[in-house]
Amino acid sequence: GHAEALRDGVIPPSPETYGIIHDEAQRLARLVADLRTLSLSDAGELTLDRAPVPPAELLSQSAAAYGATARERRVSLTVACAPDLPDVLADADRVGQVLGNLLSNALRHTPAGGAIVLRADRDASAVRFSVHDTGPGIAPEELPYIFERFYRADRSRQRDGESTGLGLAIARSLVEAHGGAMTVDSEPGQGANFAFNLPATPPPTQTPDRAHKV
Repeated sequence: GHAEALRDGVIPPSPETYGIIHDEAQRLARLVADLRTLSLSDAGELTLDRAPVPPAELLSQSAAAYGATARERRVSLTVACAPDLPDVLADADRVGQVLGNLLSNALRHTPAGGAIVLRADRDASAVRFSVHDTGPGIAPEELPYIFERFYRADRSRQRDGESTGLGLAIARSLVEAHGGAMTVDSEPGQGANFAFNLPATPPPTQTPDRAHKV
């Protein structure tokens, strides 16, 4: 609408108008990219470049990527990683995308003075990752729909240009492509905890020593 008005001379060119057009173009580009990721996942054509990755590395990279935003919003962002965790067999870029989507969601809903904790713990033959925030939480009736595309639990929240409404759907889709599962636990006023597991790399096979003839 702003582009048309600018073209037709209805509004004068200004840095503010150009900024609005630029921001909207970026939001649409993110929407197209998110829809493409979901389409590939739905069609079973999402390519994963899997390799053994230390869980602590995945958490620290995500914390570093969102640290500045957290500080700007006066939200504490910490990492807690259990010791001696096995590597996970995963596409590091895609898992980074999952953690980034969960962190973006947590930062949007955590007020100044709140906290977000990234965790990794052992879970049988998998590693469990979680993102816990101290935001307002999610109402019980909203939880069954929280991973649906374009679903917004907070309908009163205006679009801020940061979200396409597909972040949680993409996060779950990417986790399932790795053979994992994603869950959410929350109570109103108690924050939210999004968690997912990824398969751990199997321990190296021990080759028995050959018997020596005497």
